Amino acid sequence: MLVSRRSRVATLAACVALLLSAGACGTEQSGEADTQGHQVRLYGNDGNMLNTFPRELKDRAHLVDGMKGTTPMTPLPEDFKARLRAVDPELRDYLYAAEAYDAVMISALAAQLAGTTAPAAIAKQIVGVTNEGQRCEDAVGCLKLARTGQDIEYRGISLTRAGFTDAGEPATASYGTLHFDDQKLNDAKTEFVGAGDDSTASTKAPPKARKPRGKAGAPLTLGGLMPRTGALSLAYPPQAAAAALAVKEINAAGGVLGEPVVWIEGDDGTNPDIARATLASHVRKNVHVIIGAGASGVSKAILPDVVAAGLVMFSPANTDASLTTIEDNGLYFRTAPPDSLQGRALADVILRDGPRKVALVARKDSYGEGLQGYVRTELERAGLGSDKVKLLTYEPPANADSPPVDFSRGAREIKEFGADAVLLIGYAESAAVIVALDEAGVRIQQ
Repeated sequence: MLVSRRSRVATLAACVALLLSAGACGTEQSGEADTQGHQVRLYGNDGNMLNTFPRELKDRAHLVDGMKGTTPMTPLPEDFKARLRAVDPELRDYLYAAEAYDAVMISALAAQLAGTTAPAAIAKQIVGVTNEGQRCEDAVGCLKLARTGQDIEYRGISLTRAGFTDAGEPATASYGTLHFDDQKLNDAKTEFVGAGDDSTASTKAPPKARKPRGKAGAPLTLGGLMPRTGALSLAYPPQAAAAALAVKEINAAGGVLGEPVVWIEGDDGTNPDIARATLASHVRKNVHVIIGAGASGVSKAILPDVVAAGLVMFSPANTDASLTTIEDNGLYFRTAPPDSLQGRALADVILRDGPRKVALVARKDSYGEGLQGYVRTELERAGLGSDKVKLLTYEPPANADSPPVDFSRGAREIKEFGADAVLLIGYAESAAVIVALDEAGVRIQQ
């Protein structure tokens, strides 16, 4: 009897020690994650952290509850949101709205300073519009200065700290950490963090402003190349509303080069073939500046065609870091920050929850694998060894008629790996990854 009691006491003491050191105690030992019942926390990125994303999961929309992620986002003034909703009363998200608005504004100001709609002349003014001049923040004030030939420093909705680098992209960025609750984003939980370095902003002086002489080529014509359809179509409404708002406000302020700016709608389809067809149509209609594309991979695919046509391409949503050094003949710009900055923000959000093993799942393209690589580097820098981080990719659907992503094998690998954190880098199609995890018996933390 005494031996039995001592045995039980020893067992209890061992169990308490295990509870304190490993956080679990029971009939099963769990040195590794319990593949039958352990929970994973989901994380996302700007392609899926949207109020419209849960509907991609249909009757499993509840699985997004508890999901966290990051997106390029600056705190948006309520007045700006109200102006956007006046354009589109059904607007539910604001992803890249600030960036789209600023891309249109900067293009218009650059054309006014150039004194012509010639794309090459506009391109030479774009970086300078954002740096080392008379600061201005709205269409009325900025256009007034530009018409007098005053060098300006535009600060808008997304561009608040520093201007563009020599490569034609933001030197600094703001990221929002978003949270899903009750199948929608909980704005009360949104946090903001800055990234980047003000000192990397360009200090090169732009060409001197020119007053329009003779035929300046007006009206300035902008061609949309946004994801109205395809895998990234969830992000279309805020970008479209913001571009329309910017054009409206520019024209209300007197337009550019004496005439109203013209906007021609266009779809990139989240597909290079559709984007090329839209681009060809824009070329025939004498568009000067392309606003888009939405997806980095689409922009990379068609940029040679844009350059051959001699047009400016200005994306509000491209984040693939390789676009910083792409051959563009000085014609490509973006208001969205490169993923080298977002990788740090995403890794920080994941690390705050203290994961032991992390699975990074990305769409198999330059955008997905690029951001995946940056996050992995940051996780490993923080101390998670290569044996604690698993990389997986999937082939994204070619078009809307393609069969859904089959991630069943990847889900099983994640379960066997024992990940307690899964990052989904993708667009609407990444909902299939969540479904596959659920069907594989992986318990998603709510």
